[in-house]
Amino acid sequence: MTMQSAVRRRRAVAAAGAVSAGLLVLSACDKPSPMSTITVGSNSVSSEATCYDDGATLKTTELAGCLKDSGIKTISVDPDETVRFGVDPEIAEEGWTILMNGQPLTDASTKTYRTIPGSVFFNAQYGAQGNSTLVSIKEGEQDVTGLWSFKLKKDA
Repeated sequence: MTMQSAVRRRRAVAAAGAVSAGLLVLSACDKPSPMSTITVGSNSVSSEATCYDDGATLKTTELAGCLKDSGIKTISVDPDETVRFGVDPEIAEEGWTILMNGQPLTDASTKTYRTIPGSVFFNAQYGAQGNSTLVSIKEGEQDVTGLWSFKLKKDA
């Protein structure tokens, strides 16, 4: 019986050590940025920030580079569909604006959800050019503290 007891004790100590090591590794990880999501019909795409420094103000030079990022996620948009934007409450608290090709498309909002007709993103009146548009979510009403970018591709 003492042999089984010692084996159980070793297993318990090994399990506790593994859990402690796992928590230590997790505490060393960078905190992910808040998420934003775009939904069109039944399709959606979510992304962490293209530029984010845990609430610190981003420099103008950084923002220009963020708008040119090549790893931006794409979603197809039928101009007759509604495009839904959703942000984490953390983003909404700071206020957020939807940008189209780097220019404000909406006023700042503190809601977590907004909708815009799909046709807007391909209308020259709003600065659209061609069959794709860069849409960004800018966190912060005065100072920019985060930027999430998506490419909307016209689904003809």
